[in-house]
Parts: sequence; C-alpha cells; structure tokens
Amino acid sequence: MFQQKYVTKPEDIAALFVQAFNERDAVALANLFTDDAEFVNVVGLWWHNRQAIWKAHDYGLRTIFNNSVVELRKVKVKTITPEVALVQARMKLTGQTPHAGVASPQGRQNIISFVAQKMPDGWVCVSAHNTDIIPGKETNIVDESGNITSVDYRKK
Repeated sequence: MFQQKYVTKPEDIAALFVQAFNERDAVALANLFTDDAEFVNVVGLWWHNRQAIWKAHDYGLRTIFNNSVVELRKVKVKTITPEVALVQARMKLTGQTPHAGVASPQGRQNIISFVAQKMPDGWVCVSAHNTDIIPGKETNIVDESGNITSVDYRKK
C-alpha cells in the first residue's frame, strides 16, 4: 500500500500534502512521510510512524474533513543543512463536517511545519506539526474544570 514519495524540492511536500488532502487520498498523504516519521496534530495527538499517520488521516478525511478544502496560502523554506530543511506552510481549511451543535463550521487557518530530509532519491518528510491560528489570541489557558480556551492577556 505504501510507496515512499520523493520530491525535487522541500516545498513540494506542502503542495502535495494539500493535494492529497483535497483528493481525500490518505495513502498519497502518508507516502510523503518516512516509515518512522512523526506527526503532531492541532490538538496534540502524536503519531509515530507512517502507518499511524495514514490511519489518522484516513479516518479524518472520511469523517471530519470529508467535504473540506484546504488552500495553500504561503510556504517558507529554511535550509538547516544541505540535507535538512524546515518547510512552514500557512493554509486555510473550509468545509469541516458539522459536529457538537455547530451546524456550519467556519473556516480555519493553520500552519504546518514539515521537517524535510534529503535522501539519495529526493526530499521526504520526517516530521510535521500542525498548529491552528487563533486570530487575536496569544496562548491557551485551562480552567479549573479542565476546559481549554484561547486567550489574549493584552485584553482584560
């Protein structure tokens, strides 16, 4: 099922991730990652290999994001060494599946940081971390009941 996908440039990982997501192709998405890759999602779920990354995205693309569209808005590459690069991609997601009393989920913006490594056949992703952008907020806070809320300490 899995066949490693190598790319010519590190930034191609972000574009192909978006393409696979929009095509609901969890196998193509997982193939961008090495067998022992790491992935942390927006709520801190942490997957430790390609199989787990595939399983989580296969579920998500069928259940949570089955009508979603992701738009790649900005990509920035920082070369760490000739064989390692950080690819940061700003995206916008629309069309999330309604849930928990939210009949029409609004668009979300996020940044995924991909760590890419150059192998003999091209670049691959060894790690990714997805972070939601919460406009107007600085950090999160957890109340006495364990509920997390995004807050801005500049506003009282």
